[in-house]
Amino acid sequence: MLCAVQGAAESAIVQAVEGSGGRLSVTRRCADLTELLAAAEAGLGGLAVVSGDLDRLDREAVAVLHRCGVRVVGLGDPSRPWLAERLTAHGADLVVDVDVDGGVPDVVREALSVLGGGQMAPVAAPEPVAPTRHGTTVAVWGPTGAPGRTFVAVNLAAELAALGRPTLLVDADTYGGVVAQVLGVLDEAPGVAAAARAAGQGALELATLARLAPVVLPELRLLSGISRADRWPELPASSLELVLSQARALADVTVVDTGFCLEQDEMLSYDTRAPARNAATLATLEQADLVVVVGTADPVGVQRLVRALADAADRGLALTRRVVVNRVRPTVAGSRPGEAVAAALARYAGVEEVLLVPEDRPAVDAAMLEGRALREVAPGSPARRSLAALAAEVAATVRADAPVGRVPVG
Repeated sequence: MLCAVQGAAESAIVQAVEGSGGRLSVTRRCADLTELLAAAEAGLGGLAVVSGDLDRLDREAVAVLHRCGVRVVGLGDPSRPWLAERLTAHGADLVVDVDVDGGVPDVVREALSVLGGGQMAPVAAPEPVAPTRHGTTVAVWGPTGAPGRTFVAVNLAAELAALGRPTLLVDADTYGGVVAQVLGVLDEAPGVAAAARAAGQGALELATLARLAPVVLPELRLLSGISRADRWPELPASSLELVLSQARALADVTVVDTGFCLEQDEMLSYDTRAPARNAATLATLEQADLVVVVGTADPVGVQRLVRALADAADRGLALTRRVVVNRVRPTVAGSRPGEAVAAALARYAGVEEVLLVPEDRPAVDAAMLEGRALREVAPGSPARRSLAALAAEVAATVRADAPVGRVPVG
C-alpha cells in the first residue's frame, strides 16, 4: 500500500494497516503527489490511500494511478464534507471519512482489507441532478494541411443553431485553435481551459460550464480555445472527457473542432506519465457520436485524406464518420471535380458517400472579414447550402425524445 496522507491521520492509517493481520503492508509513505505517482509507476503498490486535501491531487492524477493499476482510497474529514465530494469527483474508488480524535473506524480497516484483496468495486458517485438534455457530440477532424476543419465546424454549428437545435461549439484544437477569432469574439479567455481546470478539480457543474460558454448567436454557445499552442497541457484527456460529458446536458449538439494529429506521442517518451500532446484530439474522437472528417479537393488534399482515414483505422478508432471534401473546384480536379473526388475516395479509401462543399472564395472571405457565419453573410452560397444539408443530417440523428429545458447560468 502507498500512503500519501497528511497530518495526524497518517499514523492512524499505518496502525490500521498493521492491524490487518498481514493482509496489507505500507510499502511507501509518500510526502507529496509527485512521490506517490513515481511509486505507483514503479509498481510498489496496488492501493493508494490519499488525503482529500493532498496538494495538486486532481482527476488527472487519479487517472494516472488507475493506469498504473493502483486503486485509490480517499480520506475525507467529517468537519469538511466538501473533501469527500471532491474525492468522488476526482474518481477515487472509495471515499471514507476519518475522525482522527475518535480513531480510525472499523469501516476503514474493512475497506482497506477488501481493496487489498482485490474485491472492491469502484464507489458509486452521488446521484447527479437530472440533466435537461442528453445531447450528441460531433467531432470535426481531418488531416494536416488546413483542409478547413474550423470552417466546417463553425458553419455546421451555426446551421444547427439555425435549425433550432441548442448547440455548443468547442474549440479543442491544441495546435491552432481560432474559432473565437473566426466568429469575431475578441475575448482572450480560453473557456475550454477554464472548464478543464474546473473538471480536474471536481468543480465543473452545469451552471459553471454555461457561464464559460457565452451565447454568440441565437441557440449557439461558444467554448473558446487556448490562446497559444504551448498551453496544450491545460487540456488533459481525463478533464476534457468530463467537459464533453457535461456538454451533453448543456446542448442538444456539441460540435468540437479538433487538431489534426493522432500520434500517441507519450509512446516516444521515457516518462509515460508526461502529458500527451494529442490527448485532446484523441479523447474527443473517442467520445464523439459522429466524426466529420474534412479534406480538400486537390490531389495532395485527397491523398492526405486517404492516409488520415487509414491512420484512424490502424489506431483502433472505430469512427462513425461522415466524410466532407472542402473547396471542390475544377481548377485542380478537372471539369467534373465532384465525380473525380468521389471516385478517388471510393477506390483508395472505400468511402462510398462523400459530402462535397463547393469552392466559394468570395463568400468565405466576406464571412472571415466580418467575423460571422457564412449563413449570415451569404445565405445563398453553394458552400453554405452544402453545410446546411450536413446540419440537417446531424439534426435528424439527435434524439427526438430528449427533453428540452433551459440551463441556469447562476
